Amino acid sequence: MTLDPPLFSHFRHQGLDIAYFDEGDPSGDPILLIHGFASSANVNWVFPGWLKTLGDAGYRVIAFDNRGHGASSKPHDQALYYPRLMAGDAAALLGHLGIEEAHVMGYSMGARISAFLALNHPDRVRSLIFGGLALAWLPASATGIRSQRP
Repeated sequence: MTLDPPLFSHFRHQGLDIAYFDEGDPSGDPILLIHGFASSANVNWVFPGWLKTLGDAGYRVIAFDNRGHGASSKPHDQALYYPRLMAGDAAALLGHLGIEEAHVMGYSMGARISAFLALNHPDRVRSLIFGGLALAWLPASATGIRSQRP
């Protein structure tokens, strides 16, 4: 594998085009990478070397541009950007690819989306890795911690 951006494919979910790549060993354990706010799959996962590192380790590496980012649709309705809806995009991508469950790694906003994916689609998540996630971004049901904010 190289550090060059892979070719992206598209699928439709809830009327939106979602851009994604599916690289590495097709028979390897799948890992789904979910990028952070104002970023893209290339910026968070390809250019820093995550795709190459995980692919060279034998994983099937899947990443997508969240709605509103990169090469995916950019709806203007703010109601379409709730994390549970964006987690639905991730679950739909796994379904589209015929993947029952995957390791999931999210960074920043992507970690929050990953948490909602695990909460709303637990059968799809084999393991979960959070990067750059503030506990305040998660529902209390996910952490058991109540916010101390007034």
